[in-house]
Amino acid sequence: MILDGVIISAFGTGYKVATLDGEIYTCKAKGIFRQRNISPCCGDKVTVEILESTEPLITEIKPRKNEIIRPPLANLDQMVFIMSTCEPPPNLLMLDKFSAVAQYKGIDSVIVFTKTDKQPADDYVKIYQGVYPVFEVNNETGEGCDKVKEALRGKFSAFCGNSGSGKSSTINNICPKLGLATAEISKSLGRGKHTTRRVDIFELDCGGYIADTPGFSTFETGKYDTIFKEELADCFPEFQDYLGECRFQDCSHTKENGCAILEAVRNGKISESRHKSYCEMYREASLIKPWELKDRQKR
Repeated sequence: MILDGVIISAFGTGYKVATLDGEIYTCKAKGIFRQRNISPCCGDKVTVEILESTEPLITEIKPRKNEIIRPPLANLDQMVFIMSTCEPPPNLLMLDKFSAVAQYKGIDSVIVFTKTDKQPADDYVKIYQGVYPVFEVNNETGEGCDKVKEALRGKFSAFCGNSGSGKSSTINNICPKLGLATAEISKSLGRGKHTTRRVDIFELDCGGYIADTPGFSTFETGKYDTIFKEELADCFPEFQDYLGECRFQDCSHTKENGCAILEAVRNGKISESRHKSYCEMYREASLIKPWELKDRQKR
């Protein structure tokens, strides 16, 4: 019997696949994937052969529309960045880096600010509203979680953020039956105890799937450091209306006279905070050596 499905869990050399008929099978992967240096991962759309005498076998991995490598996930519709307003305070540069990577990979970004009962999110919302969908939630009361749940409907979303930011609490409020473990903030270290140690995919009762990922400290994306400086402006959605309007064709949008983006920053149409992150990322991209650039373009 041949069935199509999606990998919802990966453990060692085994995989759990949810098939279109609603069944879940524990499978092995065909050896040819290892020979081709292909690793099946959560979110992969696959074909499974159900055998009588041995374990079900993944025989085909469908083409991926996108992927991230740490944690390994494929075919994401959106990344939901959970940022607490305090304890720990939001790291906006880190948020801007990861949302730029998502844009680079064709993955939509959603931003959720938590702990609004302790510290209002108004100043942060002003920065991102109109750039990405932005939500505020109070996980003590559940206020705001219904709006986040609606944004997840029918999509495959990855939840990520700093440890202790409230990822698991938010997911529990959206889907209480999951009962994910949560942890208090470590007062001595100022960060959360890492309760999320692997990636798991959960089905929502509203339709759609979510993946709970480790904290930002262990979260990496494929090609994270290969957004070249010439491509970086395309990864900031609010820059798009101004690209091509600068005085100089090779404008870096960091300091030039006649730069349309700098003018938009001065007029309050682009956030100073976002532009500051762009400049820092541009500086980092400019440090890539020519030989590194050639090597990465071959990958």
